[in-house]
Amino acid sequence: MIGPRQARGCSVQGGMSRILGLKIDVDTYQGMKKGVPRLLSLLDREGIRATFFLSIGPDSSGRALFQILKNPLFLKKMIRTRATSLYGFRTALYGTLLPSPKIALSFPDLVRRMMKEGHEVQFHAWDHRRWQDGLFRQTEEWIRDWFKRGIEGFVLLTGKRPTSFAAPAWLIDDRVLSLVGNFRFEYLSCTRAKEPFVHEGTDLVEIPSDLPCFEETGIEEGGRRVLLDLAAGGIHVLPVHAEMEGGLGADAFVHLLRAIRESDYNILTLREIRRFLRPEELANRRFRLELLPGRAVRCAV
Repeated sequence: MIGPRQARGCSVQGGMSRILGLKIDVDTYQGMKKGVPRLLSLLDREGIRATFFLSIGPDSSGRALFQILKNPLFLKKMIRTRATSLYGFRTALYGTLLPSPKIALSFPDLVRRMMKEGHEVQFHAWDHRRWQDGLFRQTEEWIRDWFKRGIEGFVLLTGKRPTSFAAPAWLIDDRVLSLVGNFRFEYLSCTRAKEPFVHEGTDLVEIPSDLPCFEETGIEEGGRRVLLDLAAGGIHVLPVHAEMEGGLGADAFVHLLRAIRESDYNILTLREIRRFLRPEELANRRFRLELLPGRAVRCAV
């Protein structure tokens, strides 16, 4: 087991400790239906295993319209990411003019395929959109019920309880940390930060996303930015979205993965990274909310 400051130059499973975790978030029905199968095929072709964080319940993406009306940055993000092409026209109506289809619960065979092919499958959300848009306005009872529904759905799909949680849009507050402490998660992946840490006042190990994602940088710029950040070595986590890297950004994603492998990086699941970490050697840190470049709303950093 190693701490992040020991990572550079240390031997890990026979290789140098240039370690990359792939954190793949599945946020929408279309991402699950079309993006995930494409990602599974390309990852199989490249011989890579990843961690999939699944949205279990309803796709309420159409409610994003309210954010467009309230937040000019959100509109700019939708234009920059070519949202209509990325998510599809129907997605823009789910939860408003069209009923909200269940996301992972609609595709049990696909979840079983992920597990059969050796990928780590974990819990991301019950209703991603409502968490992302309204967490701070919700009651603690609503948050508790959200987890209850999501974890019950996860168990139905996988036959076991999740051992990790990645918050939608990297958005948490103190109530969330207090509640997740009851679920005995092995680790969280709820923030953007430079290296793993322990959440202050808890024993919760955080494996954060430290690299930019395509939806923040743009597809053309994304790979170059990631490779620059990886040059120094160490432990890193690349956030991936099934809708983007399993869609418009798929070709660029494959090129990036191959370049990373050529840089002598070991590409692991986040569960494997967690096994290398010694909590007692990690810094204790308090999160804060900050607006990062390319994002429309603040996230936990």
